[in-house]
Amino acid sequence: MVSFRLWRPISARSTWKARNVSTKYTTRDDDKIIKALIMPLILVSGYPSSGKTYRSNQLVDFFNSKIRNATEPHIRRLNVTHINDQTLGLSREVYREVRSEKDTRAAEYSAVKRDLGRDTIVVADGLNYIKGFRYQLYCEAKAFHTPSCVVHVGTPIDKCTDINAELLSNTKQDGGYPSDIFENLIYRYEEPNGMTRWDSPLFTVPYDDATPPCEDIWNALIGTEGGLKKVKPNLATVMKPAAESDYLYELDKTTQEIVNAVIDWQKDHTGELGGQVVFGDKFVELPASPVTLPQLQRIRRQFISMNRQHNLAKPRIYGSFIEYLNTSLD
Repeated sequence: MVSFRLWRPISARSTWKARNVSTKYTTRDDDKIIKALIMPLILVSGYPSSGKTYRSNQLVDFFNSKIRNATEPHIRRLNVTHINDQTLGLSREVYREVRSEKDTRAAEYSAVKRDLGRDTIVVADGLNYIKGFRYQLYCEAKAFHTPSCVVHVGTPIDKCTDINAELLSNTKQDGGYPSDIFENLIYRYEEPNGMTRWDSPLFTVPYDDATPPCEDIWNALIGTEGGLKKVKPNLATVMKPAAESDYLYELDKTTQEIVNAVIDWQKDHTGELGGQVVFGDKFVELPASPVTLPQLQRIRRQFISMNRQHNLAKPRIYGSFIEYLNTSLD
């Protein structure tokens, strides 16, 4: 317990008399205040037609029930937002072309960023099948001091195939994915890995389970009675004004140097499958197929857009961009 004195300032419009106020302050009170300011992001990932929306609706119903029955004021004022292709007005055909698929991810990213806030739990139910995109959303949550988790809908491929065929044959429902798109998305799916920080905590929901582990997810993100889930942003996600006038120049120059080095390495090692481009004690792990300059420039622009308001020292720019490249290329 500590006691301190609050003094009201004297303004030109009104005069206040200073008065002593004895305030009881405990760390639990502080925890409750902080807890009320951070709301989680839940990424739902899985194969196409695996039941992601069904599981997401179960989570939304559970969270709404917990909020209605809560006695704590900071819990009762919460609301739950569900984001997926249907709420964004997107058809299955957007996954046929690279450009329209990129626009789809941008639309989901913008919707998540818009809804993350003080009183909102965001359930992002998209394919979320690219680990680089999950990493991008993880960084956005960290920048908001917001906890996040990944819910993996673990429906087997053969069952997804049966469900997709059934959806395609039922014109009264939202419909499944065209066969060629479905097979392509299955092939490109990158399963979440709980060992990586952007995919953890990871909750896997087997197909035969009646419900997701809703209580465990709630406790991991919101906390149990008297608990607290704090999120300390790392240096790569803390938003603050750049202190150095040439920061943007260094950001642009350093990332371009790395891109040029990767392109030059590939020219010198034509025909090799993959490889490592070494930068001191760090390296870029190249995939088996050659990486094109437009692909690298797109990743570079994404990184610059995410970090233009940060104040990273040059070694941190090197390390962060190399890590981001490895995540995006893997």
